[in-house]
Amino acid sequence: MITTNPFYELTALISSEIMQGYIILMFILVVLGTVLDMMHKKSAQYFFENAKKAKESAKRSVSTGEKSGLAVATLANEVLTSGEFSNPKRRLSHLLTMYGFILFVVTTAMMIFGADTSSGTLPMLWHLGAAMLCIGGYWFWFFIRVDVNSEGVRWYQLRRADLFIVSLLLTATFALIWSYLQSGTGAVADMGWTSLFFALFIISNTVLFSTVMWSKFAHMFFKPAAAFQKRVAEADGSNLNLPADYDLTDPAVQAKFPDIPEYMGKNPAYMGPGIRRESANHY
Repeated sequence: MITTNPFYELTALISSEIMQGYIILMFILVVLGTVLDMMHKKSAQYFFENAKKAKESAKRSVSTGEKSGLAVATLANEVLTSGEFSNPKRRLSHLLTMYGFILFVVTTAMMIFGADTSSGTLPMLWHLGAAMLCIGGYWFWFFIRVDVNSEGVRWYQLRRADLFIVSLLLTATFALIWSYLQSGTGAVADMGWTSLFFALFIISNTVLFSTVMWSKFAHMFFKPAAAFQKRVAEADGSNLNLPADYDLTDPAVQAKFPDIPEYMGKNPAYMGPGIRRESANHY
């Protein structure tokens, strides 16, 4: 099963051109859904307006070379390693899901568009990607989700916000079951069961890629840009127009904010790291 290309066997029923057309259609739906999501939420407008405000309040100019370094740092931390997650379990779950999804999607396109072999490395990577996606996704769904972990919501209580993760998990799950049945190794590997789970795979996959506007899918494109903008704002001193991190014992700060010594004394006690005082155990 693991070394068998399920799409190669499928060509006996569905032509390669139809499968390729379906992949192209899903790509178009993702692009349209992302654009509509940005227009509806006005995220792009907010992003550019925020960048303009930050530039106007910048205290120094950031060179092209420095921006390149910040872009590399963003890629290495927020994108490739999900370093923004303080909770190690959430981070590992996210990495398994993210890389599993990328591996699953890329190998699907490669097998349908280019690699017409019935077995080999690509099918192994396809199955590995689906398995990683399931492990990371189900771990998140049953044990890490903030509303389940911290708010007592049952795992089976669905909201529209769950559309992305549910359709994603079902797509990977049905893909693995379909591949297992089609390989002929299962006790119930007949045409009826195989066709059923292939249909479920297509339905869940279509829901995943056609509902981008109502899911969290689009944030994957916006998140890196926002993370990079934050790094630039910290470098140029604008700090996203947020207040500076003052030392409350500094006489200059107390002169600027006279209510500090009035209510907290000349040497205010250090209040600690705030939210970081508690170990990361949230979404």
